[in-house]
Amino acid sequence: MLNDRLRTVMAAGGWTHADLANTVGVDPKTVERWINCGRTPHRTTALEAAEALGEDVHALWPALRQARTARAVSPELVTLYDQRADAPVSTFTDLLAAARQQIDILVYAAVFLHEAYPRLNDLLRERADDGCTVRIALGDPDSETVQQRGGEEKFGHGIESRCRLALMHYHPLINTPGTEVRTHGTTLYNSIYRADDQMLVNAHAYGVNAYRAPLWHLRRTSDDGMFDTYTASFTAVWETARPVEG
Repeated sequence: MLNDRLRTVMAAGGWTHADLANTVGVDPKTVERWINCGRTPHRTTALEAAEALGEDVHALWPALRQARTARAVSPELVTLYDQRADAPVSTFTDLLAAARQQIDILVYAAVFLHEAYPRLNDLLRERADDGCTVRIALGDPDSETVQQRGGEEKFGHGIESRCRLALMHYHPLINTPGTEVRTHGTTLYNSIYRADDQMLVNAHAYGVNAYRAPLWHLRRTSDDGMFDTYTASFTAVWETARPVEG
């Protein structure tokens, strides 16, 4: 739905998409979606944009008139599992199989996927062949952070062995066009499995094995929401990760 009010105000003030984007710190395509798709920005961003344009924020985005009360359920939340173990492996494989543009996987090991679904590499290779960009970030078994997590989860050196096993599982994909495997040594607050505008997030809790921690299925519905928060987290880790050589 076109946001004609925003378009008119910007035109009257001589604002381009790039001008407003630079002012509030977003991508010009985001501003374009505000206008052409009727997207409502995050309240903080909307207030900054309205102030820059000299317009009432509620006149630009009436949806923000709603009382600022906590939501019982986020509109981006599709499903919440009490534990990752409650989700069948098809939850993961169906999500990845539906991807058409982007697959991002951020884990330490997550060897349960290959163990439960031996065709995982074939699935990822097929997605890459169809034009998907596939990025896989695995835990560096030699990093202090991974070793510390092992102690916290009462696995000891077991987690390092699982990271090495994960590298073995994904190794055949290293030279696949459109696919890149890297290792990282960051603190893993959440494991992330993204396929285009859908994502599975496995939360982590101190002293709790990942399979016992909650898993939520997100679908991107707005800018600056939960989905974008985890996407930014993946990007930050990816930029620190080291490519795995074939």
